[in-house]
Amino acid sequence: MSEPVEIDPEKKIVAFHQMNLDDRLLKAIAKLGWVSPTLIQEKGIPLFLEGKDVLAKGRTGSGKTAVFAIPIIQNILIEKQTAKEQVTRALILAPTKELCQQLHKAFQSFTTSCSRDITCVNVGSQTAISGQKTLLAAHPDIVIATPSTVLVHLISKKLVLKESLQYLVIDEADLVFSFGFEADLKSVLEYLPNDYQCVLTSATLSDDIQNLKSLVLHHPVILKLEEPELPPASQLTQYQIYAEEWDKAVLIYALFKLNLVRGKTIVFVRNVDRCYKLKLYLQQFGIPSCALNGELPVNSRCHIVQQFNSGIYDIIIASDESTLEDPNYASVDKSNKGKRKNDKESGVVRGIDFQFVSNVINFDFPPDVDSYIHRVGRTARGNNKGTALSFVSVREKYLMQAVEEHLSDWIPPGQESVFKPYQFRMEEIEAFRYRSQDAWKAVTRIAVREARLAEIKSEMMQSKKLRSHFENNPNDMGVLRHDKALHTVRIQGHLKDVPDYIIPPTLRRLAKASGNKARGNSSTHGEGKTGKKEKTFLKRKDNPLLSFEFEGFKKKAKK
Repeated sequence: MSEPVEIDPEKKIVAFHQMNLDDRLLKAIAKLGWVSPTLIQEKGIPLFLEGKDVLAKGRTGSGKTAVFAIPIIQNILIEKQTAKEQVTRALILAPTKELCQQLHKAFQSFTTSCSRDITCVNVGSQTAISGQKTLLAAHPDIVIATPSTVLVHLISKKLVLKESLQYLVIDEADLVFSFGFEADLKSVLEYLPNDYQCVLTSATLSDDIQNLKSLVLHHPVILKLEEPELPPASQLTQYQIYAEEWDKAVLIYALFKLNLVRGKTIVFVRNVDRCYKLKLYLQQFGIPSCALNGELPVNSRCHIVQQFNSGIYDIIIASDESTLEDPNYASVDKSNKGKRKNDKESGVVRGIDFQFVSNVINFDFPPDVDSYIHRVGRTARGNNKGTALSFVSVREKYLMQAVEEHLSDWIPPGQESVFKPYQFRMEEIEAFRYRSQDAWKAVTRIAVREARLAEIKSEMMQSKKLRSHFENNPNDMGVLRHDKALHTVRIQGHLKDVPDYIIPPTLRRLAKASGNKARGNSSTHGEGKTGKKEKTFLKRKDNPLLSFEFEGFKKKAKK
């Protein structure tokens, strides 16, 4: 029988130094700036150290990785004090290559003070098989991989775990089955010993999780973090504005060009074509952005996220395609017919660690409730505040209504809906429309196709450099930039400037008061900056997304 453990958020949390952890681990945790464990860490770490199987449920950002990483490192440090030979003791499985790299980075951060004693390798990336075999030949303590990758090495006997494995972790386990790894995972289990300690982490407790639990867990403790699907309204503000295609284009142009949106922003669109169309569109106005989708090589995708997190640039345009969640979707999606297949081991929305994201903009409204929650979940992480703005066309209205119905219990006091209306008078930026329409029309299907091909070729070349050259020259990684202009649309220099006469007088006052400069290519998007937390928008207590609300705005401007 499973033993459920409900986590009481009111209970005083046990500190890391009270968990009898190795001093080297405590030093690494302190270096990360962690003052105290999260709720799920406070319960999960001691349970794992006691030798129990654990099923940890919590949304992305709750700290599930540390629940298994810290105890595994602690136990291996103890065992190696008396060990006579070097063997692989832990296998960490993740559904995507990006998550494998993220997990590897997490283990490295926990072993900064004991890296000579603990070895951890990631064979889940697109490193050549021969290179992976070299890594495995040294019998690393911890191996991180996708199920399909590790199965290749188990079959070839380059990785033998039948006698040595003590710990098995399946991260984001709810995606393992949906990504088509069920058969691979069952095959992997045949190469493992009968007795090992196992941890599953998941954002949901779906039927797939129940099936997986019966396969790998033995009398597990279920850690269920009772928390809302989204942060509270005091932390996450959600807006919607009704906008058709032309309105969406002119609105996002004005928001970025006039610096009405501050901080790191992820813009979600419905497919890869839209991803590049929006990138090329913004490029014409001198607004750099990065396209992030499953077509790019895994190292490039991870490098894009890494540079975004470090503050190299502020805008990522991500394609949230169903193919990233459902591998069978492409067979019924006519729009993908004849197009390059996405890497099934890639994922943009789930699990990837975007840091300090101030804003999420749904340029295209998500296709279902889960997608909305996963998209919006990229902001307002930890104790940080965030904002989500959704553009909603007439055809997308029913999708928004489904989200409203699902999140009805989440509605803040005094509001009729989970969404606050974005009080924006489109006529105020009507002068921007003719520029916007010309630029949007200029991005043809041919231009989008050429941009996709050009960027894929460019990123593949960069990926090779990332695999070889940058392993030996890590300081040169900053030279690579993923927000370079794609020269498939004719750039008109005058579009980068915003003449004062097309800016509404009310906006000029606020722009001047806030220090924004609309004229010229003054946007800081894409410029080198620090990775510090940034303020989200112009200060306004009752509405952090809007730098202004038009209701009563002129009266305030006169003041």
